[in-house]
Amino acid sequence: MSEPTIRDVTYQLLRELGLTTVFGNPGSTEETFLKDFPGDFRYIQTLQEASAVGAADGYAQGMRRPALVNVHTSAGLCNGMSNVLTAAMNHTPLIITAGNQTREMLLMEPWLTNIEPGMLPRPWVKWSYEPVRAEDVPAAFMRAYAVAMQPPQGPVFLSIPLDDWDKPARGAATVRSVASRVAPDPDGIARFAEALGAARHPALIYGAAIARGQGWPQAIALAEKLQAPVYSAPASERPPFPETHALYCGGLPFAMGPLAKRLEGHDLAVVIGAPVFRYYPYVPGPWLPDGLRLLHVSDDPVETGRAPVGESLIGDAVLALEALERLVPPRAEPVRPIERQPHGMAPHPAATGGSADGEIGALDLFRALREAAPADTVLVEESPSNLGELHTAWPVDKPDSFYTFASGSLGWNLPAAVGIALAERDSGRNRPVLAVIGDGSFQYSVQALWTAAQHDLPVLFVAPRNGQYAILKAFAELEETPGVPGLDIPGLDLVALAKGYGCTGERAETLDEVRRICAEAFSRKGPTVLEVPIAKTVPSLL
Repeated sequence: MSEPTIRDVTYQLLRELGLTTVFGNPGSTEETFLKDFPGDFRYIQTLQEASAVGAADGYAQGMRRPALVNVHTSAGLCNGMSNVLTAAMNHTPLIITAGNQTREMLLMEPWLTNIEPGMLPRPWVKWSYEPVRAEDVPAAFMRAYAVAMQPPQGPVFLSIPLDDWDKPARGAATVRSVASRVAPDPDGIARFAEALGAARHPALIYGAAIARGQGWPQAIALAEKLQAPVYSAPASERPPFPETHALYCGGLPFAMGPLAKRLEGHDLAVVIGAPVFRYYPYVPGPWLPDGLRLLHVSDDPVETGRAPVGESLIGDAVLALEALERLVPPRAEPVRPIERQPHGMAPHPAATGGSADGEIGALDLFRALREAAPADTVLVEESPSNLGELHTAWPVDKPDSFYTFASGSLGWNLPAAVGIALAERDSGRNRPVLAVIGDGSFQYSVQALWTAAQHDLPVLFVAPRNGQYAILKAFAELEETPGVPGLDIPGLDLVALAKGYGCTGERAETLDEVRRICAEAFSRKGPTVLEVPIAKTVPSLL
């Protein structure tokens, strides 16, 4: 028998780690890795690297395990960087790999060389490395897996010279287990519990780490024991709490002054599983209202380190919830009535007015979608102009049924919906997936439609078309910058784009047409793109 190669040993390691699905867009420097691609592996081809990274992120979140991405040297990594940024802020464990030129030519930096592979993806990966020797490649994959999985989870990057794969290996790779959760300090959590018990009117501010850790039951148990109001942290990418629960108040505003105003009257706030805080835009004001003490739990020391106020503990969000619930004394009823906001998680309210003059209003569109979609539908969102309307019409009341991007970098949600739909199929849950994506956002990773069509994924992509970057017009009003060019985007035909990539494309002019097309889409085998012209409105950011 021939001596095992680096490729043989690495693929065996990937099998043992459960990494047999590869998302990618092949390039010349990656073909030696993909040579004689094993029959028990699956290659999910995308047409551009941003789509590969986004789809892998959605898949990893849906499967709750790392995903493997293969991009094309420095050029492909640059293509995918916006979604690497999002994966980092989503805390998604991805192993991103790229080929590099042969070691014999690296010194002269030939065409398509990744000149500084350890530097290029930083700061948006936890670890970035090119092995010094070919023999180190399998062990580098094991380390990449460990770093991606350890808290806080996130993406890592490996650059592999293309001539490494056929070289002889020095035995099998070592597979080892790694911890993915870290418990908070017992003395610290006892102090937090004591403070919660003594507070007259505490507030719980929950973040997406609770959803990632399947912590809805624990989050509900603590809130109900304390009878404390629950807020979603600003710009949460995953809902940490059912929006229909009686103790739920809604998402906190996305700016300093309004956020402090919203927390007035509370004497203690505990932030669990979120940064303190995500702010955008800049609206001056105090970090906190007078008289409010802030406590913070996160498994990310970068988040705890940069928090401008409060007392922080490093620890897993769900373990912290469990510990606090054991230690806090029960409360019979809330100190004062819960103040619920109708727009749920959204940082700003819905625009006033509905459908008129033959144009569908965004709120009416989203209500029709909620009525037409099966109860267990997974909602994916990238429509910044219509957040208030969407969350007003579609309160999230089931775990793992809503996804968006933590970064604000457009182009993640369309390919992520593809990855989420693939995870629904692979997991056997088979829930329908509906992605609401603005007509501007739609253009950033539109190539992912082709991947959805090639794999017959039953995703319904709904594009509310208002022909403008309405969210930027809202910023122009806030920042007092009239006359900014490039805020209108006329002439787009999303139906034609959909058909060009192999999807079913439809346009609805009425709510009845929306309902009919939705019914057809949810019974269809492959993907559907539904374009809906809507009334032009500009949201309020405050």
